[in-house]
Amino acid sequence: MILAILQARMSSTRLPGKVMADVLGMPMIGRQLERLARCKQIDKLVVATSDDASDDPLANWCTENGIALYRGSLHDVLARFSSAAKAYKPTQVVRLTADCPLADPSVIDQLIEQHLRGHFDYSNNCWHPTFPDGLDAEIVTAPWLEKLSQVASTAMEREHVTYYFQAHKDDIRWSELKRNPPRPELRLTVDNPEDLALVRQIYQALYPANPAFTTQDVIDYLDQHPDLAQSNQHLVRNAGSTSKEKQDA
Repeated sequence: MILAILQARMSSTRLPGKVMADVLGMPMIGRQLERLARCKQIDKLVVATSDDASDDPLANWCTENGIALYRGSLHDVLARFSSAAKAYKPTQVVRLTADCPLADPSVIDQLIEQHLRGHFDYSNNCWHPTFPDGLDAEIVTAPWLEKLSQVASTAMEREHVTYYFQAHKDDIRWSELKRNPPRPELRLTVDNPEDLALVRQIYQALYPANPAFTTQDVIDYLDQHPDLAQSNQHLVRNAGSTSKEKQDA
């Protein structure tokens, strides 16, 4: 069974409460979940947030809307992530973060398919970015996730779930999904007010005509409106981490 875990929290340092920010009349995380529901390779999806009181509004929204929910440590994200996985006994676990309201189900499916086909321990599309920022996804076997929870010891390794792998690449069989042509300069993640404004503009422009709009639709729209594409280009990719991956959203 392939389980997807969407990490989310309300206490983002750069844009607190962003996961519940309104995007066309729905919380931003709701828009992301709507897109993730179209993934064909995912059997189950659960939102993993913290048991801190600051995350009560997020947890309540998930419960009210029938979204599977797990609550655990605020700061030990790896413990929260691995504990959430244990409840479902998956064979593979997909890691997603809730700052990606333009997540692409087809990209996630491609990553899963590549991972399974090659019998890899871990796969990602973000170590050497070729996709727009905001399409990040990772998948790890359940045994390796359990091992991670036991061997990861530094604060960075506990906060950034798969950070351990970057220093131990020779110990695992891993793969990367690449986009051709590369478009890593586009910023579709939400870490700052400028990002949220851009995502809202994209949804307003594309969603009414096609709720299932694709990444290529977004790229075409931004190529036609270069001023919008430039609106958040001054922001640094993955500014919240010294690794090439996202932490909690």
